[in-house]
Amino acid sequence: MGRFSDHVVLVTGACGGFGRRTAERLADEGAKLVLSDMDEGELQKLAEALPCECAVLAGDVTQETLFEELVALAVSSFGSLDIAINNAGVAQSFVKLPQVPSEEARRILDIDLLGVFYAMKHQLPQMEKQQRKTGRGGTIVNIASVAGLSGAARLSVYSAAKHGVIGLTRSAAVEYASKGIRVNAVCPSYARTAMVGEFVKLSGRGENEAILELTRGVPMKRVAEVDEVIEVVLFAADPKNSFMTGHALSVDGGINAV
Repeated sequence: MGRFSDHVVLVTGACGGFGRRTAERLADEGAKLVLSDMDEGELQKLAEALPCECAVLAGDVTQETLFEELVALAVSSFGSLDIAINNAGVAQSFVKLPQVPSEEARRILDIDLLGVFYAMKHQLPQMEKQQRKTGRGGTIVNIASVAGLSGAARLSVYSAAKHGVIGLTRSAAVEYASKGIRVNAVCPSYARTAMVGEFVKLSGRGENEAILELTRGVPMKRVAEVDEVIEVVLFAADPKNSFMTGHALSVDGGINAV
């Protein structure tokens, strides 16, 4: 029996680096999964490769209706929604604020901030309903960023969106603490995912030079491995971790210790 046995877990951005590994780890620990991503083909391949029951729905997190449908899918497929991991997100061009195209800024805010708002807007009422009916609440883990905890040069809009995610997390945690629902955020620094690859590409520099720039302020002087971040995601989601809510958990190689 794994720690997530008999729990229904929703993961958005399920085909990305953090999302895929989260789904794999949850499946190994007994969860039933509801997975979402933009790429329907990759989503189906992922579900077929996992050793657990899965339901999938491809869609765009900037469309609020996706989350209404995902919550309904969880309930119709497995009877509940116990844990939601709101992971979908995009990077921005590694440039100073005036150089960020306005259309890109809107896209980042729509995906990274409003996507989390839409998610919780539909996840929280379902979890509250379950708590009233069965006494079992729910857990939400939002993937934010260390850039949401302080200013981030050349990542202004991304940083603003992730600050917003932390604000949503803390506000919802306070609103629903008495309802048996925990809401926390995980705040990684750069990790070895496709998003870092995208940052490197957008920087217009060589990989070594770009990674050196990204990790200049990291006391550990490296990027995180994906599993180092997922350990904290699973810790935040763990049903036994039942008295922690409203936190923004740094996984940052010591950045916030400076």
